[in-house]
Amino acid sequence: MPKKIDREKIAAEVLAEKQREISVSEFFLKNRQLLGFDNPKKALLTAVKEAVDNSLDACEDMRVLPEISVSIKQIEGSENRFKIVVEDNGPGIVDAHIPRVFGKLLYGSKFHSLKCSRGQQGIGISAVTLYGQLTTGKGIRVFSKISPKKPASFFEIHIDTKHNEPMVVKHEKIEWENKDHGLKLEVELEGRFTKGRQSVEDYLKQVAMVNPHAHIIYVSPENETFEFVRAINNLPVEPKEIKPHPYGIELGMLIKMLKETKARTLQAFLQTEFCRVSSRIAKEICKKAGLYEKARPSRIAVQEAETLYKAIQKTKIMSPPTNCLVPIGEEEIVEGLKKEVHAEFFAAVTRPPAVYRGRPFLIEVGIAYGGNLPTDDLVKVYRFANRVPLMYQQSACASTQAIINTTWRNYGLSQSKGALPVGPAVILVHMSSVWVPFTSEAKEAIAPYPEIIKEMKLALQECGRKLGSYIRKTIKARQQRERASLFEKYIPEVASAISKLSGEKREKLILCLNKILRKEYKIVKNAEEKEEKHSKG
Repeated sequence: MPKKIDREKIAAEVLAEKQREISVSEFFLKNRQLLGFDNPKKALLTAVKEAVDNSLDACEDMRVLPEISVSIKQIEGSENRFKIVVEDNGPGIVDAHIPRVFGKLLYGSKFHSLKCSRGQQGIGISAVTLYGQLTTGKGIRVFSKISPKKPASFFEIHIDTKHNEPMVVKHEKIEWENKDHGLKLEVELEGRFTKGRQSVEDYLKQVAMVNPHAHIIYVSPENETFEFVRAINNLPVEPKEIKPHPYGIELGMLIKMLKETKARTLQAFLQTEFCRVSSRIAKEICKKAGLYEKARPSRIAVQEAETLYKAIQKTKIMSPPTNCLVPIGEEEIVEGLKKEVHAEFFAAVTRPPAVYRGRPFLIEVGIAYGGNLPTDDLVKVYRFANRVPLMYQQSACASTQAIINTTWRNYGLSQSKGALPVGPAVILVHMSSVWVPFTSEAKEAIAPYPEIIKEMKLALQECGRKLGSYIRKTIKARQQRERASLFEKYIPEVASAISKLSGEKREKLILCLNKILRKEYKIVKNAEEKEEKHSKG
């Protein structure tokens, strides 16, 4: 019996020796599919996406209209290796931060900031460095210029995956002619170039659609140049950073905040660490929790924190402010759709802001109908979160579920149960939020929170009513006119045939048939006027 115990101890000691810390870089190196690098085609698109998203954010933070160039070149002698170059006219990045921005995962300025932005986690661009290093052995090359009065900086950066730290291979000051400020990055990686759906061109087309203030030039590996011209010269409204809303935190987070706050009293903690908590509300929460309002937050016990948390949930607190959001706008959505979709009818709806888990968000929907869009295919769905196209996992996204759960037959489109509608239409759904609840780190689909799906459905229904009105008023009237025109064309032949059968004079029959046709035209016109009056009312 003692020998068996000794063997168990030895085994435990052997196992203990194998335990060690895993760095976040090592984790994502083995699980790159979580970041959108699960196949060569998707990897190429993801690398461009991360760089362009960062460029747009940087330009808007600086309040300059974005000028972005993207080029992809195939490396000579290799079928699956490409060099990606992305350049912008943003503020650039100071030397001290460049290594960590591009060479350290989970490093950035947006994770703790509650305001609308494309980036959230501080993973994207450093993941591009990681993937390029993994597949080609090369790191990322960064050129940055922050002022016309200062020289540009050049960095070549690798990632020490064992410690999740950047390794600067090369750093020097260089001249960057005809450039006052901006950033350029170059990275070589393994990928597969394709055209059509879910390609780099398709992604940039969608970016241009919801960022009509941006000018983007793209040169493909086949040396084709695509220019997405700027449609408007106005930058989006600058979002304001807000503090967390009391309804949006959980007990563990509240305990952490109580320990870390610089506030000296519980009342001051509630007022300074949260939004929408006035002096009156703070006192009311303390009273409901049975806690002294001047108590030191760091001395609040776990049991008392739980009581405080329950008191917060029972107190009526105003919804969080919405100046942290950046809607595209109805006119801008229509302009963006017109720029990229050839249709005959366009409509857009921006919903009032709503709240999920204490975080404000708003939903926008746009619809394009008719023109040269295919009539027998499923409608094309464009999904966006904070103006970023969502290119994969369409079926898992809240946007798709909301579209499927909307009864499109009421608005003139055919639809099978549990499926997208069919017809010559494009549906655009955009979510703007301080924190978009993505289903994974790859940011490919929005999680189906009930509050989010509800707002999406309301926006889709409102836009659908506009579409249904147009179809009833215009499309059906046009079809009736076409049928009437066809009948008018054959009146002489019909009159001749009836004349032979009945013996009635042909000229008299032509007059009678024309009279019937004029009556039909009148009915159509009255129906159009009635529909127009109904839609205005």
